[in-house]
Amino acid sequence: MVSRETLVVEDTEREVMLDLVRVTETAALRAGRWMGMGNKEAADQAAVDGMRGMLDLVKIDGVVVIGEGEKDKAPMLYVGERVGRGDGLEQVDIAVDPVEGTRLVAQGLPNAMSVLVAAARGSLASIPAYYMHKIAVGPAAAGYIDINASVRENLRVVAARLRRKVRDLTVAILDRPRHEKLIAEVRECGARIKLIPDGDVSAGLATALEETGVDLLMGIGGATEGVLTAAALKCLGGEIQARVWYPTVEQALRAEEEGVDLKKVYRTDDLASGESIIFVATGITDGELLRGVRYYGEKAITHSVAMRARTRTVRFIETHHNLKFKTLRSKKRQREMSV
Repeated sequence: MVSRETLVVEDTEREVMLDLVRVTETAALRAGRWMGMGNKEAADQAAVDGMRGMLDLVKIDGVVVIGEGEKDKAPMLYVGERVGRGDGLEQVDIAVDPVEGTRLVAQGLPNAMSVLVAAARGSLASIPAYYMHKIAVGPAAAGYIDINASVRENLRVVAARLRRKVRDLTVAILDRPRHEKLIAEVRECGARIKLIPDGDVSAGLATALEETGVDLLMGIGGATEGVLTAAALKCLGGEIQARVWYPTVEQALRAEEEGVDLKKVYRTDDLASGESIIFVATGITDGELLRGVRYYGEKAITHSVAMRARTRTVRFIETHHNLKFKTLRSKKRQREMSV
């Protein structure tokens, strides 16, 4: 029998989840104005200001554990910053990427979105590196991949789990010079490749949703994005494995001397543990997963996804905003600003 306390927590989580969608919607609405304008810093700042302002209205007692920068680099959402009204859900860790893919917004490219994760205190990992080597898959292949195995072996196993041939698989890989060898190996195995300019959270999430056509994410990307991807895959039943990675041998040796285990494999539960995890994202530019912001004079439409690990419920939310009446709170200027 489910306890009354558990039911109260679940009800509060559901209420908070919708409020968090309003946070990423605001960030997307503000950043979307900068699509194709060539100014990624302005897009990011617009999203940060809106996200910070709206977080003040959410019924949580939260602390940012993954953010845009350090306190002395404010007004970015910095690690250690307290957010929320202080009531409702208590002891909440917040991870944010106000614009996942700032360059995508600046250049008007697909798959930029605003991302936020809320989790019980201590649930989200702190990674001792800026980059991680990752492999991510959806539910069907979860529990069968091995980041230490060869590319060929992982592709063979995933194909078998999906009841396909390797040539039917699509692997998402960040388009970076460091991935030349990986790309060559995947091609040699006969799998298809989807090169992405940025946005590996979106690609990691896509592996768990059949309609996106992405079966695996492989390669080296941001550590922050790795934690956000883990939170999303916890809600979807997928899996991510990762190891820290440093761009140079000197950096790797220095990290090893400081006690960093370069061989440690971080699994999904190491990066995002427990069931009290909420993942929300709103599209800024069009992508396979989410549509970008649409502006129609005094109206706008946003498309978001909201998920909870506790129930593995996935909600796609289309919101029609009347900008004549709606205002988007900006913490930076401490007043209400319409878009």
